[in-house]
Amino acid sequence: MKSLSEIETTSKRASRAAGFSWGVSEEVGKCVRLLELFGLPGIVNLNSYLKEKNINDFENLKLIGNENKPKNNSFCPIYLGVSLIDQIRTVESFKSCSFINIAYPILFIPFLSRASEVIGKKILFIFDNNQFLLNFNLCISSNLTKKQYPNLAKKIKINFLENTDNFSELEWKSLYKLSEETFVEETESLKQGAAGAGLNDND
Repeated sequence: MKSLSEIETTSKRASRAAGFSWGVSEEVGKCVRLLELFGLPGIVNLNSYLKEKNINDFENLKLIGNENKPKNNSFCPIYLGVSLIDQIRTVESFKSCSFINIAYPILFIPFLSRASEVIGKKILFIFDNNQFLLNFNLCISSNLTKKQYPNLAKKIKINFLENTDNFSELEWKSLYKLSEETFVEETESLKQGAAGAGLNDND
């Protein structure tokens, strides 16, 4: 079994050999490592993508807006991912944004996962009835785990989710009330043993 270090290094070098700069290639290495760490087919999809890269001339999107559509071809998931990381604070303010045609969308997912950690919010990535929930770069959940990953996402939407509790205030109060049974009532002996108490003045 290949180590995560081997996966990252080989992905980086292969991306550089395919024409990406060293800086972008390093980002690819990190992202493929992340996909494999979460049990997603990063190597398989990167391999296929790099073979298609120069043939299909995927497009780069430098400035991300609310609605994004390529001029002729599909968006490159890697350049799009790098742009997203660079502009995440601005893009987050949109609350949601949409795209048309992203090639190999699975390669875009780890950039979203890392962006989730940067902004401290969960991100919902929806394309063609498939969903991925990115949780602060700690885990990725999806309804697509046992299916074949497509090499093209036609209609994409990204939602930035506000942080909320998964429980009601009533449930919280009930649990907190139970926790209060562990609180120790303050007594005179505890007061005397507190920090600074009981020290002798030798002056």
